[in-house]
Amino acid sequence: MEQLINGLNDIIWSTALIALCLGAGLYFSIRTRFMQVRGFAEMIRLIFKGESSAAGVSSFQALAISLSGRVGIGNIAGVATAIYFGGPGAVFWMWVVAFFGASTAYVESTLGQIYKEVDDSGQYRGGPAFYIEKAMGQRWYAWIFAVVTIVATGTLLPGVQANGIAAGMYNAWGIAPAVTAGAVVFALGLIIFGGVKRIAKVAEFVVPFMALAYVLVAVVVMVLDYERLPAMFSLIVRSAFGFDAGFGAMLGVAVAWGVKRGVYSNEAGQGTSPHAASAAEVSHPAKQGYVQAFSVYVDTLLVCSATAFMILSTGMYNVVGPEGALLAEGLPGVEVGPGFTQNAIESVLPGYGAAFVALALLFFAFTTILAYYYMAETNIAYINRRVHKPWMILVLRIAILTAVAFGAVRTATAAWTLGDIGVGLMAWLNIVAILILQKPALLALKDYEAQKKAGKDPTFDPDALGIKNADFWRDRNRKG
Repeated sequence: MEQLINGLNDIIWSTALIALCLGAGLYFSIRTRFMQVRGFAEMIRLIFKGESSAAGVSSFQALAISLSGRVGIGNIAGVATAIYFGGPGAVFWMWVVAFFGASTAYVESTLGQIYKEVDDSGQYRGGPAFYIEKAMGQRWYAWIFAVVTIVATGTLLPGVQANGIAAGMYNAWGIAPAVTAGAVVFALGLIIFGGVKRIAKVAEFVVPFMALAYVLVAVVVMVLDYERLPAMFSLIVRSAFGFDAGFGAMLGVAVAWGVKRGVYSNEAGQGTSPHAASAAEVSHPAKQGYVQAFSVYVDTLLVCSATAFMILSTGMYNVVGPEGALLAEGLPGVEVGPGFTQNAIESVLPGYGAAFVALALLFFAFTTILAYYYMAETNIAYINRRVHKPWMILVLRIAILTAVAFGAVRTATAAWTLGDIGVGLMAWLNIVAILILQKPALLALKDYEAQKKAGKDPTFDPDALGIKNADFWRDRNRKG
């Protein structure tokens, strides 16, 4: 069974999916005329501009929820894995993926806004399932996406994140996993039973704090090791293009691992960010598209880069070559993962590495669990509006609390692999959908830019743009 699961995961997360993600990013960059460059100042402005309402959260809160899912354990362990298998040059290709992926994030998040709904409790809901049904007219396709997302984010992935928290607490302070499990379940229960507003408020506070603290520690590490920085940047670039003597034979591997970990980390195209983007209270869908494009930069160019810079500037990393032999061995006997970051901090700030990484894992993983819950809840809300089964939300809450409690104490590798399969299926389903459904998002961008040029605060009228089935916006305009 384990071989079957691993084989299925390898097929789903094959080169084809990576090429599809990267290709979609390049294509959308061209179609949007590189809005991720032209609109950078607008992204920053819109983050702090939006207001919340009784039905929706602010643009910043939606960004925070989205970043909760993007910024997770993978930003620590995933970057280390990319360096281990792909060499330092993999970091450069992660940056490339983030650059192109920002345009993909714009498209999927704008579609989420265009086709969002108001659920039975009066909250905004949206995401791939919603726009697949409304724009494509394929309810069966939308149901497949919804079910896959509920299973992956609601039952499989949360337990593995909880296990990372428990392991970090035990390694740093010897706290028993059962104690950690109880604390995490209690805190999670208080938040998720409070609904999306409470999730947004927690994410709004925790996500900026954890990201800034992590980047700040990286800056301190690099300042204390400043003499190595020029060589580090040179190594990244030379390795990325196969010019480095030690890693020259790893060009293809560097590209593959950089793209793979970049796609996995920033999640552009996977269909996760539209859930949070749809909850924002905005006057025009493109506004949240801009904000979500910026979230890709935060995840990869800031948080992932912080991890990479700490590891590379201190020399605390191992690199395995295509033949399986170690080409660089800065950490004899240390397995690839959080240990790379821990030892990097320890080498400059003795006694702080284990504790800091444990706290980073706590914040990163806990907010990721919150994001997982919100994604699962949104897809249950999608199903519930169509078959009216209100008890499904309660079942989800009990299931995710159980998964977290069990995962913190004991987790199976198969659960993580099954979760990866679920997220991979989400990516396949969503990227195919947004490639087909891109037109409304592109029309929204053109309309937004035209109104901005005319000196207006853009508002959205789907009928004027020939966009059908955008019922929320049509009803909103009708009511005035």
